[in-house]
Amino acid sequence: MGASHAEAYHTLKGVEICGLVSTGKSKEVLNAKLGGGYALYDDYKEALQATKPDAVCISTYPDTHESFAIQALESGCHVFIEKPLADTVAGAERVAEAAKKAKKKLVVGYILRHHPSWERFVQLAHGLGKPLVMRMNLNQQSHGNMWTVHRNLMESLSPIVDCGVHYIDVMCQMTRSKPVQVSAIGARLTEEIPAGNYNYGQLQIRFEDGSVGWYEAGWGPMMSETAFFVKDVIGPKGCVSIVAKEAGGTGKSDSVESHTKTESLRYHHAALDKNDQFVKPDEWINLKDEPDHQELCNREQRYFLKAIHENVDLTDHVQDAVNSLRIAFACDESVRTGKVVTL
Repeated sequence: MGASHAEAYHTLKGVEICGLVSTGKSKEVLNAKLGGGYALYDDYKEALQATKPDAVCISTYPDTHESFAIQALESGCHVFIEKPLADTVAGAERVAEAAKKAKKKLVVGYILRHHPSWERFVQLAHGLGKPLVMRMNLNQQSHGNMWTVHRNLMESLSPIVDCGVHYIDVMCQMTRSKPVQVSAIGARLTEEIPAGNYNYGQLQIRFEDGSVGWYEAGWGPMMSETAFFVKDVIGPKGCVSIVAKEAGGTGKSDSVESHTKTESLRYHHAALDKNDQFVKPDEWINLKDEPDHQELCNREQRYFLKAIHENVDLTDHVQDAVNSLRIAFACDESVRTGKVVTL
């Protein structure tokens, strides 16, 4: 994600990269990809002091998000930060408070909010009536570099927290209702991750309006690619599904590029005639604007720049990020305790 955001800054008018920071060799690889010439740093604090940037993009592992964000905000920087906002709810609240105190912009990388097809998916859900049933998953049969990334992520978070915040956010947008109760299950399918963590999880959410939703996420070379990509919302008036025929194909489950592909929306109408036959055929909605992963990152950064230049009020944006993380950690608590958690 850091490389994709850097590429966005590299091409975005009105932005100049003043430094690339990483503890390993990835900054050299990225610098070469961007044509070279950018200042490179191993230490984040040193980079902040040396470059005195107007804005910072944080795309590190979640256990550094809170400290890096607060350092940047206290240094007078606007912050774009990859989800999740922090690796604890209290940490997320501290970052949000630091942004408010510094009067700087804080944008969280909820990439699906910038995807036209996902925006339409949410919009169509609003016309299905209540309650809603939301079914979503993203299981990743990861290997090679992606398994390394997943193992590193699981040093601090589970898949249903790290990945689940995206889809919890979508559910909250669809229902526009308060989540009241969660339950979840999980399993540790490998000894290559910390003893206290799990690489498969499934969560369930009950909302105040009677809506319910589930999300499932599993990471690792043992995961099944059968029905690994499900994105459905069902209501009294019908259902809408994301049908990613290409992105949902075998061997694509751990491809970051495929995770944001929608390809088609299938809109099913529930209305029946006097003979109990469907009144309308299913509609296939294929939006012409189907951005790839890099273009979505470009759009995120254009939004970040707009928020800075036009002083966009991000109060709701930040609160949504904190709330989705709070729900995800409540699910994590349910896995660990075996109990239903009331919100």
